Amino acid sequence: MKKVLILTDGKAGHENQSKAFSRALGTSYDLFAISFKSGAKPFSYLFDNIGIKALSLFNISSELSSAIKSKEYSAVIGTGSGTFYAAKTIAKKMNIPCGVVLFPRGYRISDFNCIFAPVFDSPPQKDNIVTIPVNLVATDKSYYDEGEKAFRLRHDFSDAYIVSVIVGGPNKCSTMSASWMKEQLEKVFAENRKIAEEKGMAIEFWVTTSRRTPADVEDVVDSFPFNYKLLFSKEKFNPIPAFVKLSNRIYVTAESTGMLSEVCTFGDAEIFALDNLNQGNHKFRKFINHLADKKMIGSSVKVDLSKQIDEARRLLKI
Repeated sequence: MKKVLILTDGKAGHENQSKAFSRALGTSYDLFAISFKSGAKPFSYLFDNIGIKALSLFNISSELSSAIKSKEYSAVIGTGSGTFYAAKTIAKKMNIPCGVVLFPRGYRISDFNCIFAPVFDSPPQKDNIVTIPVNLVATDKSYYDEGEKAFRLRHDFSDAYIVSVIVGGPNKCSTMSASWMKEQLEKVFAENRKIAEEKGMAIEFWVTTSRRTPADVEDVVDSFPFNYKLLFSKEKFNPIPAFVKLSNRIYVTAESTGMLSEVCTFGDAEIFALDNLNQGNHKFRKFINHLADKKMIGSSVKVDLSKQIDEARRLLKI
């Protein structure tokens, strides 16, 4: 099995996409943290656009330095602006291909071998850009099987109509209040209890919050009679792979593009977005509108990324 070198900026959402990219490519990986030196990031745009590749802009550990000198990697992978310039710079030094996830705006795109860019980034059409309809997430069954196994050790349940809720948190394009959360959960419970009754099935409600969920919103979540409840402020387990595999319905707060991408890529659940987005034609609204246009909201239609993954393998020569 080939191995890739993954650069991480320490952001879980970026790191997970790089790991998912490696899994999709069928490679193993080693993970190395990298960061710009203080005040150096603006120079990376300037240097890149005049063709200078300068590792001196980064804090590089002795472990990464040794890895750069090795011959065991087939490509360098990175996600997010903290890794784009580093990935192409290190790849050139190692004389191997470079692949990044998300569109590297501000950098020269011609010397990235492969750019995996979601549609809401509005990437241009180029031979080295592979457009995907959602964020990149794990697509292999084994990932979700492992998640289910770990979840069952924490929650015992019998055959039931399973409704899951995934709660993110506010950002610059969305809001989230305790009153809004209470209203949404009341609707979720009422609507799905009626569906389960009509089906003659028992029902289970599951929920997880995230590192971004406000404390007063977590308090509201905690007040509802969920059969399984994970409050991120109290426990750091990830139940989402199990939610994706086992649920009949999944509700996700609309700003959580990574979680929406995951539930729209794998499993059989019907997907619904709890719309907490601010007004405006921002990328989060574009993403939700795109999912709706593709009939992935309010249905169990799933994304198939097999063609895009094959194209990425070709571009990265893996």
